Amino acid sequence: MTHTSSDKNQDARFRIDKFAVPADALDAFVAQMKHLQHTLRSLPGCENASVLTQVNGPGRFNVLTWVEWKDSASVADATAVMQKKFADEGFDPKAFTEGLRVDGDLGVYVAV
Repeated sequence: MTHTSSDKNQDARFRIDKFAVPADALDAFVAQMKHLQHTLRSLPGCENASVLTQVNGPGRFNVLTWVEWKDSASVADATAVMQKKFADEGFDPKAFTEGLRVDGDLGVYVAV
């Protein structure tokens, strides 16, 4: 089956975060990302979510997380839910990544 641009959900948003994770922090980092992805999958508008680790290639990023959202409103709603969850749990994502010496490149993308 051939897909055309009209087949794509033009409203979909993709949160794609790439991380350079030191080898000694990889297990702890991936475990936390899987925990967060599990929560995200339960939120309205989440179409798919994954945590990937690099197994081949020259890139400096060895962990990638991505979430496909139905639309920008779903992204905004999820952001609010996760910020509240982090506050309730006392979890600081920035401190967590800095503590593990993780460097990230975060962004929201659309299909073209």
